[in-house]
This record gives sequence, C-alpha cells and structure tokens, in this order.
Amino acid sequence: MQSGITASQDLLNWFNNVVSSPTLRGLIAGIEQEELIPFCTIPLKSPSFLDDLQPLQTHLTPTKAAYILLKTHPEGSNGFAAITYVPNAAPVREKTLFASTRLTLVRELGVERFREQLFITEKEEITKEGWERHVAHSELAAPLTVEETDQAGLRDVEARETGGTGSRKGHTKVDALKKEDGLAEGLRELMREGSGGLLVQLKFDLPDETLRIASSTPSVSASSLATTLSQNDPRLSFYSFPSTSPEPQILYIYTCPTASKVKERMMYSTSKTFTRLIAQESAGVVVAKSMEASDPSDIDVAELEKEFGAKASGEEQTASTSRGFARPKRAGKR
Repeated sequence: MQSGITASQDLLNWFNNVVSSPTLRGLIAGIEQEELIPFCTIPLKSPSFLDDLQPLQTHLTPTKAAYILLKTHPEGSNGFAAITYVPNAAPVREKTLFASTRLTLVRELGVERFREQLFITEKEEITKEGWERHVAHSELAAPLTVEETDQAGLRDVEARETGGTGSRKGHTKVDALKKEDGLAEGLRELMREGSGGLLVQLKFDLPDETLRIASSTPSVSASSLATTLSQNDPRLSFYSFPSTSPEPQILYIYTCPTASKVKERMMYSTSKTFTRLIAQESAGVVVAKSMEASDPSDIDVAELEKEFGAKASGEEQTASTSRGFARPKRAGKR
C-alpha cells in the first residue's frame, strides 16, 4: 500500500548534501502536510559508524515516528541504510502513514543509494549494541536491499537450473536453513489442481530457528486473506489465489507486525528470500507475485483481485509481477 506522499525539494537537497559531505553521517526525516521533509542532520564524528549511533537517541522519542537515513559505508555508492522508526506508542494513523510511505522515500531518494532497509519499533535497536545484534543475525557480508537480496537469490536458482554455478552464498544459505520434516509436502499442496484458496503460513521456531508450517488453511477467500494471516507474529506465507486460471496463482507474502520482537524481525527479514527458494526447489512452488507488509491489513486485496482477474482471462503476466518483491518505479524513470 502506498500513501501518495512525495519527497519535498528540501529533503532532496538535504540528502544530496549528506551524500557529498564528508562531515555528515546522515539525516532524520518525517512527514508533515503530506510531504516528506528533513528534520535534522547527523554529524560524522567518528570513522566508526557504530560510534556515531549514540547521538541519535536524543532525536528519537517513544511516541513519534521518524525516518533515519545513515551512511553505514561512506566509501560505497550504495552506502546508506534507510531505517523506518515507528514506536509502538505512536498514533495509529502515524504508524500507518510511515509504514506505507517508506518505499516511496527510498524510491525518490534513489534505490541505488541504499544497501539496507530496516523497520524498527524501539530506540534501542539503533544503538551500538542493537546494531551489532542486527549484523550478527543478518548472515550477509554486506547487507542488501529487499530487491537486491531477492534478485540475487533468484539468479542463483536460475544459474543452477541452467547448469551454471550461480551464487554460492545463496545456495549455502538455503541448505543451512533448518526445516521440519513434511515441510515440502505441505507446500506441494499449493500446486495441486483445485488448490485455490489454500493459505500455508510458515514460521520460525526460536531459538533453534527451525522453519515450520504454522498453519495450512483451505478455502480462504481473497477478502478473508488479511484477517486469516497471523495478526501478532511474523509469517512467511504462500497463498493460492482463487482464480479461473488453469495454473495455480501463488502469492508469497511476508508480514511482520510492529509488535514483533527484534530477533523475530531480524530472522524473518534475512530469511524471506531463501524461504521462497526452498519452496521453489523442494516443492516446485512457482510464485506469481511476492509482497510484504508491516501488517496484514496493509494488503490491497482489490488490487490483487484486479491483477489476478486479468491473468485468469488470459492476459500475459508482466515481468514486474512475476519476479521479486513488488516495488514502484523511481520518479522520472517511467
């Protein structure tokens, strides 16, 4: 779900200044009068990114959402992290607005600038200790954006299917994920004839981080999808969208409610691409569209019905909906 809010010229100017300045670590932005605006800049005082995190605490409150744009790797062209801070005590409308605008923010500032995007609800997650915990769980040498991670994993599968070597890292991660017995068989049900409406929700059991089937619910209508998905816990779900298409139309949905624990968010965020690959490799699940939402209620069912209705009537599926997580185009490149 997108909010329709756009970046102000001030924000674009401030961000460009941060990009080029060797004395600035980043900036904090927000939303006012239906625009993304800058609030303040963060000075670069130490060569260590972690040492510059502590001053951020004075700019964050437990009741007001904010966007935090930081140089984590100043030497890289994609050296920024985009952090959406939405505290649990923030007003409901503000939570919704910030969650639905975070992709717009990155798109308008330039997706290529950001190697990582995070969604946090606690100030402590952006301290030195909190960031070290995040890095420890990411299991990636250099953090990637949602789109980069997803496409890297898919390229690995494609390369191996055609006899290439692909990305060793993606293959290793897929093999390393712990999986319960029967997981593949449960996922295969999605590809059977008459599977329309089947919703398979996967979860990670902590602390052993084993991927399991949380629930398998048949005959879930499109209008009931959002309410059937877990409202309190993160889930990696596969949904066979009901349609008249001869082939199953499978949605892959990553949901992570704001009340989720820090370790849960880290685990699910860094494993969502590889979970999709597990479904594809072990169960033959062919994903028609990937989505993510902070809350199940953010899912635009009307748009899905429109899109998959077109597919059912024979309209050719476009590349933008057949691979990767749905992401809007950057302004000026339509």
